[in-house]
Amino acid sequence: MTLKKQSIRSGVNVSINGKIATKEELITLSESWSENQENIFRKMLQQGGSFKIKDLHFIISTGDRILNSRGEKDGGVKQIPGIDERF
Repeated sequence: MTLKKQSIRSGVNVSINGKIATKEELITLSESWSENQENIFRKMLQQGGSFKIKDLHFIISTGDRILNSRGEKDGGVKQIPGIDERF
């Protein structure tokens, strides 16, 4: 089983040994992978990171979009004033 173009999202950058790879290159490489190697690659596509498969060093960077349940950009953690701080 190989990768499909749909499995590689547009906001994800994949570099192989320092060069940015295209979807077609990744699909042809995945034809020689085992099922375990393909599963690792799919997981890393979701979370990002660096790893090696068959002596090729992959670096995956995702467009980290932190959204709340409404689909809006998350505002982060609200700071609550402590005892020593006044409004």
